Amino acid sequence: MPTSITPSAAGLRALSHPTRLKMLMLLRLEGPATATQLAQKLALNTGATSYHLRQLAEHGFIEEDALRGDARDRWWKAAHQSTRAKLDSRRGSEEEAESTEAYLHSVALAYTETLMQFAGEHRYLPEPWQKACTTSDWHLRLTAEGADRLVNALVDVIEQYGEAADDEPAAGVFVVNLNAFPRPGTVVLKGDQR
Repeated sequence: MPTSITPSAAGLRALSHPTRLKMLMLLRLEGPATATQLAQKLALNTGATSYHLRQLAEHGFIEEDALRGDARDRWWKAAHQSTRAKLDSRRGSEEEAESTEAYLHSVALAYTETLMQFAGEHRYLPEPWQKACTTSDWHLRLTAEGADRLVNALVDVIEQYGEAADDEPAAGVFVVNLNAFPRPGTVVLKGDQR
């Protein structure tokens, strides 16, 4: 079963920086790395990279890889396989709501970049992979409680699929983005009495 973290408001604020989100993704997908290696992949200087890594570590997203490195090289690894953000703005202040919004913007940007890369590669994928892909959407009429049950059921299904063995030559990293929200403009917003 994949491990996950549900960040605090401060953790969401730390993850709202697009570079940190990319670093965390790289550490999750490609495994442990040093600040120098990440700096090269992200076209950053090592000082900025080290700063972002410290911020991720402070909030529990990554940790030092004690099995690697020496006095010169500090290796970092992801502490969890996924992030599950609680997006309930009732739990905090205006600052926390703004942190959540900034995080959502960074996630949307990261998802868009990945989807655009997929769109450019799709026609070159082998046929079985092309058939396995979808960019479908459904607009369902649900209550908030029904929507919550649906999201939890979908997460349960996704988490049932384990990782393919490392020696499975036909395996690839398959991205599943679950975006579930009321269609903008269709639900009465707080404070809106129209």
